[in-house]
Amino acid sequence: MRRRIAPVLLTLVVVALGITALTARPGREAPGRTADFVVLVGVAGLRWEDVDPQTTPTLWRMAQDGSIGSLSVRSAHRPTCPVDGWLTLGAGSYAAWNGSRQAGACPPAQVTVEQPDGIGANLPDQESVVVHNQERLPWGAMPGALPESVRCSVAVGPGAAVAAARPFGRVDRYAPTLPADPAGLLGSCVLSIVDLGTISGEDPAARASAAREADTRLARVLAARPPRSLVLVAGVSDTDVPSRLHVAVADGPGWEHGWLTSASTGREGYLQLVDLAPTALTALGRPMPERLFLGRPAESVGGRPADLAAAIAEPADADREAAAQRRVADWFFTLLAGAQVLLAVAVLPLLRRARRHAGPYGPEPVSRRVVAVVELLLVAAALAVPAALLADAVPWWRGEHAGVYFAGVTVLLLIAATAVVRLMPGYAGTLGPLGAVAGLTTLTVGLDVLTGARLQLNGVVGYSALEGGRYAGLGTVGLGVFLAGALLSAGWLAQRVRRSWRPPVMVAVGGVAVLVVGSAYLGSDPIGAIALTAGLSVAAAISAGGWLTISRLAWATMAGLALTIGFAVLDLRRPAAERGSLGRFLAAVGDGTGGLTVHRSSTANFETLVNSPLTVLALAGALLVWFALLQPWGGLKRLFGIYPAMRAAMAGTAVAAVIGGVLAGDALDVAGAAAALVVPMAALAALRVLDHSTDRTLPDPARQRDEGPGGTGDGSDDDSGGGPDDDGPDRPAPDGAGVDAARTPDPAVEPAAATTPPSPRAPGRGNGTDGPPAGTDAGERAAAGRSSTEATAS
Repeated sequence: MRRRIAPVLLTLVVVALGITALTARPGREAPGRTADFVVLVGVAGLRWEDVDPQTTPTLWRMAQDGSIGSLSVRSAHRPTCPVDGWLTLGAGSYAAWNGSRQAGACPPAQVTVEQPDGIGANLPDQESVVVHNQERLPWGAMPGALPESVRCSVAVGPGAAVAAARPFGRVDRYAPTLPADPAGLLGSCVLSIVDLGTISGEDPAARASAAREADTRLARVLAARPPRSLVLVAGVSDTDVPSRLHVAVADGPGWEHGWLTSASTGREGYLQLVDLAPTALTALGRPMPERLFLGRPAESVGGRPADLAAAIAEPADADREAAAQRRVADWFFTLLAGAQVLLAVAVLPLLRRARRHAGPYGPEPVSRRVVAVVELLLVAAALAVPAALLADAVPWWRGEHAGVYFAGVTVLLLIAATAVVRLMPGYAGTLGPLGAVAGLTTLTVGLDVLTGARLQLNGVVGYSALEGGRYAGLGTVGLGVFLAGALLSAGWLAQRVRRSWRPPVMVAVGGVAVLVVGSAYLGSDPIGAIALTAGLSVAAAISAGGWLTISRLAWATMAGLALTIGFAVLDLRRPAAERGSLGRFLAAVGDGTGGLTVHRSSTANFETLVNSPLTVLALAGALLVWFALLQPWGGLKRLFGIYPAMRAAMAGTAVAAVIGGVLAGDALDVAGAAAALVVPMAALAALRVLDHSTDRTLPDPARQRDEGPGGTGDGSDDDSGGGPDDDGPDRPAPDGAGVDAARTPDPAVEPAAATTPPSPRAPGRGNGTDGPPAGTDAGERAAAGRSSTEATAS
């Protein structure tokens, strides 16, 4: 009866933890009306490095009085060229100008602006642009949604005309250049959009000259601004590759001396280009359009340094880090994938020769030194991602040779972490390195998330603000290594307790991980929390022994579905502007636009699958496990038989990683990050299990008395793969007793063991009568006591 109820109770606990994590959110007051007029000022290519008191004094004073932030200018085209940026500004969603363009370049925009009446203007190409965005691009943006939401709007300059054109192409009021006194023009409508030009190139003198001209025009705009107005200055686009972070400044009532942020970024000091349209409407107190913007209204939060130079240094430094991150991340993951593939090839002959033979014949064993070196390399490979994450605590991107500095810092951290694992007391045990590596990884990523995920933002193994996908919480790589580390740590701990306590231990440790991943205060990844819940349910179901049966898989599926449905119901009850990704998707399904989300997800999965180095890691890990480790000579089956909780943890990791990657549009990236940790540790543990596969021990006297000559005393079946008893495999010898003492029979209980003549083996390698060497896990001693037929079958 207890066995039937346990899965139900565990499932309920996991679901309750997941829903708690997903629904608890920071309290936010909805931004209200703060202005009677809004003036959006755009300067394509404007970066924080262009702003200083001498070159841009007007913008400097505006930033001193207002709120500032870094602007991500993501659009539906990469890179975001000026015409794409202006179009995205007016759409409030990722949009792009139609027409063929060379990839990775920004040719001059061919925008035709007609002025038939001298008051307004008309864009004859607007209708084709709308069709292009609605039918051919996956975001379904509506160009002109912002001006369509107000009664009247003003545009100054061709870029502003693109943003202010209604869906049918009409611009209400238009001036090709900024008048000497624009007060009358800016006061004629509640929304004005002004194009102050473009800053392009990398020549400092040319950029300074362009910035000075734009600042001069900005001074005229500020002098003529209407009363009680909000002025937003933004670097609305890139002008070349690679993409960069740009300037965002807000000045007006309620926007004094703060950082800009929004619900779409969840990070102080960061804003998206798509946030500017809802910010303008919210400040004016106007309702949002029927089809919601992708962005969220911006707001000002405190915590900015009083010294403006120190405050501006932060977004400028973030821009440099983000630019360097993109260059370094590509070769880091390529090298990591190549190194792990080479290491997997090197492990194959060791696996073949790891099983010792008791007789005089058989392959010569591999040198202990070689095995020790390979084991350390496996540990280092598993710790590569956590070491790279910690490397971002050092400002390596500020140097001239950023990639070299990053490599040096990462290697030093990797050596230190590997040394810590090597010097830990339990390193000699079969599961010692695995537990240490899993614990260090979980601790590293977990502490980063608990402290605001600052190492992941613009980090090499984190996420880039330039991509516009995530600004806070756990990234794709962080999710993969965290869920793998958490589940392996849970399995390692569960293996050390009685069998009946293993599922609760798995749920306790995994439940904390679900809270960390899914909480809006921490990981802020509901899809990751749902995936981890499914993997945790699988792990808890088989942690006490047995394989993944249909009923256990059904319970795991029910847990994931229950969590998803519970969160979806609660998310749909929120106001539309406060819903998460799942709630927005279900609402889109209800109004018939959910196909766009499915199309975006499937496209993202395919592009990631064929372009990401993590795909190589995932596939290489799967091939090594299937064609080597799970073979009779590979040792993983024996490991799973002796340590069922570790089998459960690895199975749960596979389930969670695949589900999390596919649902989030990351294909095999999550699985690849998890494989970078799990596969090297599985290979190391398999090597150690095979090394002691032919060791012999005498039966445990206490167990022999309990079981009698016929097997288990209580008649229960042992579903753990023939390894441990109800107390688990970890049955260490008494304190102070070595392996020989654990192997010594009790004369009062059993006869002495027959002595086997020693075989001519290499010195120090051990033979059939040597038994396990000092430090061998008790789980191996339990398995070694089985017959040779059982050992071979494992």
